[in-house]
Amino acid sequence: MQLSIQCFLSLAALWIAQLPLQAASLTASFDRTTITAGESAVLSLTFEGSNPGGPPAVPSQPNLTIQYAGQSSQFTIVNGQTSSSLIYSYRVTPSQPGDYVIPPVQAVIDNKPLSTPRLRLKVVKASDNVASGGVKHALIRLIVPKTDVYVGEVFPVEVQLYVQNAQNMDLPQLEAEGFTLGAMPKQPDRSQVQSGNAIYNVYVFKVAASAVKTGKLTLGPAKCNVVLRYRKARDPADVFDFFGGGAELRQVHLASDPQMMDVLPLPSDNKPESFNGAIGQFSFAVSASPTNVIAGDPITMKIQIAGTGTLDALPFPSQGEWRDIKTYPPTSKVEITDVLGMAGVKTFEQVIIPQNSEVKELPAIAFSYFDPEKKAYQTQQHRPIPITVSRSTAVQPRPTVVAEGPPAADDAAARDIVHIKPTFGSLGQIQPPLVRQTWFLLLQAVPLAVWISALVWRKRQEALANNPRLQRRLRVAEFVRNGLEELHALAAANQTEEFFAVVFRLLQEQLGERLNLPASSITEAVADEHLPARGASPDLIERLHNLFAACNQARYAQQRTAQELMSIVPQVEAALRELLELPDETSH
Repeated sequence: MQLSIQCFLSLAALWIAQLPLQAASLTASFDRTTITAGESAVLSLTFEGSNPGGPPAVPSQPNLTIQYAGQSSQFTIVNGQTSSSLIYSYRVTPSQPGDYVIPPVQAVIDNKPLSTPRLRLKVVKASDNVASGGVKHALIRLIVPKTDVYVGEVFPVEVQLYVQNAQNMDLPQLEAEGFTLGAMPKQPDRSQVQSGNAIYNVYVFKVAASAVKTGKLTLGPAKCNVVLRYRKARDPADVFDFFGGGAELRQVHLASDPQMMDVLPLPSDNKPESFNGAIGQFSFAVSASPTNVIAGDPITMKIQIAGTGTLDALPFPSQGEWRDIKTYPPTSKVEITDVLGMAGVKTFEQVIIPQNSEVKELPAIAFSYFDPEKKAYQTQQHRPIPITVSRSTAVQPRPTVVAEGPPAADDAAARDIVHIKPTFGSLGQIQPPLVRQTWFLLLQAVPLAVWISALVWRKRQEALANNPRLQRRLRVAEFVRNGLEELHALAAANQTEEFFAVVFRLLQEQLGERLNLPASSITEAVADEHLPARGASPDLIERLHNLFAACNQARYAQQRTAQELMSIVPQVEAALRELLELPDETSH
């Protein structure tokens, strides 16, 4: 028996060793980016696919106490791909409020240097940028890094939940009229904090937010329902109750105070001509390949914009008029490097074709954005890219000259007397008969395939005719596809009223199909009445509330920009996708 176990372990170790491993990487993160004075934050250094052999040294900083708190590891196998992680934890305790920067942490794995980016930790007083509310054994906080932001600026928001003896809790909800919110993660960061003699479990929910209009706005409150476990008091009348009556569960509703936000408009002075709505902090790079072509051959130009800000809605940099160069619409993709979707790289690729050999370079490209930290517009310009364009060297076919007049006498004699061939010359291959050729046999199956297709089509039409629910589902699915395409076009054309009219119609049609109700009767109240019974998540219900509110406000609110409209499209797509996953009335 022992020998069998040893053989099994040896084979398992050999199999794991042969699995592909991921490349070594090093990342760093705080469990909370904003804390109040007197608390500690946990810094995690995560090594993927590597082992440094010990905890790396974290550079010390003034007014910060950094203590090593231990390590943990993870090992997973998904679809034959192994993933191993080694996490070193450090407890960071500030001595006073302020903004702290943790320099890059260095490590060397297999002679390859690894480094983390700079991390920022904001320590505030309990009364600064912190809106709290709670009961005994539970507290909820709404924390924003700053209360004055620019319209369209993306900033992080944290909802911190402090609980003792929590039995269950709902996903926090954040009221954000006048703001757009990203998706709140369902799995928050978790840590422990000691306050006095009490130890709290801290759950941190992070979300990205941006204001869609200017003025004095209210963000919050953050709300959450929590089930706490309390010990019952001892019953004096019960002689057998020596230690109390056990535990009881109580549901409490937590709500933080709202946070007042001052949303500023973008300055109109010194606005560059190349500015097209980008807000954040970015770097800009341009490349082209190949640079040695023939006139009419394509060149792929790649533009990469990296940084922090509105990456999804980041537009293609404006280019001016390019002479003798044909351009095609660009494609784009976004690679996100943080959980909030605020940092990453957006890559544009555009195919361009020089029309003649007179083109010597690709013109310079300018990219402008507004930096909220510097409170000023920034412009980066990439210099022209030299290229070599050669003339086309295609060989023209030689014209065939047809002789006029009667043939010569020698030619006529040659055609009358033909010499006997002394050799066979080139031999031709006789093709096999049709019944032995594959293409002919496959051709005979075409009528059968056509008949089967017609039979399947007829059965499908009969099924549709006998199933009105299925007919409506298909009709609504087609309506949603066309409506989403129309939303992109209306957002690009900055047609606010038509845009929200389409949004409202899409929500009515999809909700009506799921609830088996007429689309014209769908309102926000009808959705609130029926969706909880269908298992709709609080996140979906809150998203629908925001979309219905935006549709109602569009009737009297000011005109929105194309960028603001484009940022709403992903929210509509997410809501429709989650509604489609709910059971319909027939399966309920």
